[in-house]
Amino acid sequence: MARVMAFRVAVPEGEVDCLRRRVRATRWAPDPSGTGWSRGVPTAYLRRLAEYWADGYDWRRHEAELNAHPQFTTEIDGARVHFLHVRSANPDAVPLVLLHGWPGSVADFPALIGALRDDFHLVAPSLPGFGFSGPPPGPGWTDGRTAQALNALMDRLGYAGYGVHGGDVGAFVAPLMGRDAPDRVRGVHVNALVTVPGGDDDPDALDDADRERLDALHRWQENEGAYLRVQGTSPQTLAHAHHDSPAGLLAWFAERYRDLTGTADLPDDAVGADALLTDVSVYWFTGTAGSAAHSYYERFHDRAERERDGRSPVPTAVAVFPTDHAIRPFAERAHTIVRWTEFERGGHFPALEAPDLLAADLRAFFLDEIFRRP
Repeated sequence: MARVMAFRVAVPEGEVDCLRRRVRATRWAPDPSGTGWSRGVPTAYLRRLAEYWADGYDWRRHEAELNAHPQFTTEIDGARVHFLHVRSANPDAVPLVLLHGWPGSVADFPALIGALRDDFHLVAPSLPGFGFSGPPPGPGWTDGRTAQALNALMDRLGYAGYGVHGGDVGAFVAPLMGRDAPDRVRGVHVNALVTVPGGDDDPDALDDADRERLDALHRWQENEGAYLRVQGTSPQTLAHAHHDSPAGLLAWFAERYRDLTGTADLPDDAVGADALLTDVSVYWFTGTAGSAAHSYYERFHDRAERERDGRSPVPTAVAVFPTDHAIRPFAERAHTIVRWTEFERGGHFPALEAPDLLAADLRAFFLDEIFRRP
């Protein structure tokens, strides 16, 4: 049995001070006049957010919020895996894995944990290459390999049957956990599920709502999806900038939060400036901006994933928030969908934007439909 060791977040004060100095010393790029957000993050907005990061944001308060939950690390397949493990006082609680996405982290989950901890034993890992798990020991950490490692983690913790929830990157990994261990993964719940037409799909056969969702996906890919190509093709080039410049990392993340959240004009209007800065700080202090970007390269170049065929037998629930582009006829090629819920509030980061809706959907799916607990 590999060791499972207790862990606490404890960023040295010198590193916190160094971050603040670097932010204050930023060489700010000039803005083309009158362009607003049309060409990327405006300097005036970024500068205001960075100044708060340096002189107002309290990392220690958010570090303490993370440390309010039991945390551990263990080694699986040569990689360190960090995870929160919040056990319910209810002996009949359902084991549930919570998987974050990019540019998220386990710091996204406090509200969700608070809403679920009475009914679930919660395991929230930092994905290998992300956050407190740190960079993996080498390349080859595909979504499938990550899924196998996280099933190994649940086995190590003694869980014979459990559910898995994931959004964004987690929505790639969670279904693969089901495919890897269909006898143990009792159900999969995802949001921000990516669905694209296959060779046999006819987009013209879609109903009006799904056709509009497909058109919206194409518009998003054309106007806002450039980061996917960069991280999927040249992640190491990007890593140099993000490992050295906190303002550059902040700009990269802030644009994602603006593009992917609901109807907010500014990213911190949707999730709050502190939540955004906590995620950026986690990547900065752990040095994982580069390794997290490399996960996109692995996904783009994973032949096994491209060649995977057939439908997973694991019952799957899909939560569709307003900015999601999931299309059910395409999704049903790969997933056994038993629940499909569309929401009118929230966005790409529901654990931050609408934790009440996400928690209610998780409870309804896993407690009422999968594990059938009273």
